[in-house]
Amino acid sequence: MRKNIEAFIFDLDGVITDTAELHYLAWKNMADREGYTFNRAINEKLRGVSRRASLEIILAGLKISEEKILTLMEEKNTEYKELLETLTSKDILDGVMELLNELKKRGIKVALASASKNAVPILKKLEIFDLFDAIGDGNCVERAKPAPDVFIHAAGQLQIAVSRCLVVEDAEAGVLGAIDCGMSSVGIGPHERVGAADFVFETPGDINLYEVLGN
Repeated sequence: MRKNIEAFIFDLDGVITDTAELHYLAWKNMADREGYTFNRAINEKLRGVSRRASLEIILAGLKISEEKILTLMEEKNTEYKELLETLTSKDILDGVMELLNELKKRGIKVALASASKNAVPILKKLEIFDLFDAIGDGNCVERAKPAPDVFIHAAGQLQIAVSRCLVVEDAEAGVLGAIDCGMSSVGIGPHERVGAADFVFETPGDINLYEVLGN
């Protein structure tokens, strides 16, 4: 039986906008300065995970001090935020505005659940902050995806049961987090990455609400 969905909870990077390249450039510059191995294959492993977890993946078991960890994370974030200044509403992925507007017409709540601690300024740069009824981000919870905490936080802000929420994610970690807390899910991207989702579409613009909602 199809669930009665009352809210869509969106990931940010790769779903609303593609800041993945900006993340890559910021991490790449940090890694090059420090002499760490980093390439696009490693960067794929960072999809959907927190800043600290991303750095741990880049370190690949190398032990450094907590002070150094904090310094490198801050350096990366400072450079990333500088790159974010180039974002405009033109950087919203194709089909996203149409989807958000259609959900609003149907009376379905819209929330964000992102590992990013820069989610709010990004939404403001994209000029869509006011379209979201709730925000869950890396500032709201301690455990990052695949832990379901940020999804549960967003649902709580909406005051909607998790069973009535549907997550839109482009990362395996996010899909697994949605499954863990009993939310329906739409995966954006290849099946080998998001195939565990209830529905899979290649891009956000391909999402078929009739197929997902049944009406």
